[in-house]
Amino acid sequence: MAGTIQQLSESVVIRSLKRFRDRYFPNSGRGVKEDMKPATDTEEEEPQLGFLDSLPVDLQFLIMTLLSPAVICRLGATSRYWRAMVRDPLLWRYFLLRDMPYWPSIDHVTMPQLELLDVPLVNEDENLDDRKEGEDKGMESKFDYMSEYLKGCPSCRQQWLPSRPAYQLVTSFLQSLVPSSEPRYAMFGPGMEHLDVSLVTRLMYAPDVLPVSGTPHRQINGVGSGISYMFNNQHKFNILTLYSTNRAERERARVEQQSISNKLFTCDGADDSGYPIYSPAPQVQQVCQVVDGFIYVANAEPGKGGGMSEVAQIRAVLSSAGGSTSRPLLVLSCVSREEPQAVMTTSQQNSAYRNRARCRTPCVDMAKRLGLPQLANPWMVQDTVAESLSGILEGISWLLRCSGVKL
Repeated sequence: MAGTIQQLSESVVIRSLKRFRDRYFPNSGRGVKEDMKPATDTEEEEPQLGFLDSLPVDLQFLIMTLLSPAVICRLGATSRYWRAMVRDPLLWRYFLLRDMPYWPSIDHVTMPQLELLDVPLVNEDENLDDRKEGEDKGMESKFDYMSEYLKGCPSCRQQWLPSRPAYQLVTSFLQSLVPSSEPRYAMFGPGMEHLDVSLVTRLMYAPDVLPVSGTPHRQINGVGSGISYMFNNQHKFNILTLYSTNRAERERARVEQQSISNKLFTCDGADDSGYPIYSPAPQVQQVCQVVDGFIYVANAEPGKGGGMSEVAQIRAVLSSAGGSTSRPLLVLSCVSREEPQAVMTTSQQNSAYRNRARCRTPCVDMAKRLGLPQLANPWMVQDTVAESLSGILEGISWLLRCSGVKL
């Protein structure tokens, strides 16, 4: 992300905040300017600066960088001064660039508009709160970094989702009493084959995470019946694994760090933009037509991207699904093992978490790499670790919900 999106230093944000403060608080012992006061019929005494308001802007910015997004929003509700301060566009652009690489998941609803981060910085004299009501609303929404951040931040996104009505809760309970066919998902991708730890093997021998509930009798020629798992000790689902070739060839290619011929697809050339065009093998097409969704296991270890071939193969699989755009795609952005962490306090962990070089491809970058924002199907990218299976339950939960399973 650092190489493709313009970075934003702390000094630029602090200068922006200082310009605002100098305009409305020219003297530290005086109240806000007349145009910042609420319109009233009677003359009111000018509000005085509180202790937090009197701090240098550098310290105010430092405090805001240590607060959660929800707390920052509550801080903005305390006064008109703080309402404008926390809505500074450069502040939330800084938060986006700082925090996006560490979000553990992203989907088609919460994906930020990355093109907003490619545009030049806003004019130094421009502040969203300086505009009169109704003026330039198109520009305001175009550069609303605050909304983009709150939409995508994992700790905030649930607060912005509509709550379920009470009647839906009763309906969900009644529907859970009616037996339904277990959804089936096709799983494929280089992360199944190129990692040091096999995600598929770990799934089969992790009863504490996803217990194996059996092998169905429904067979697909050349593929088999897959393996059924039990989610939350209540919901059964089936995974059909699609490997690019046989086990011996996969193991040899993994040890020798060589590429192998993918027997799931045949290359039919390239389109006008240079993307290869793939056609799934007949047995793969049969799978695509009967499953309820797809799981793509991507290799998220640094420097392991598959380039345009990954994008083309995902599109080939989705286009073989009978023209349906409702079947969900779960991308497990997978690494072999957890990042090593020393024992430290919460504040130390937060600081080290942000300052440490990330040993995996961020979810937002993975979504961009795979061309997911251009897909019509619902999709989600979930950080996953093959050894511990962390993140797998969150991804499966989203997948089941998209398939109509009431959790």
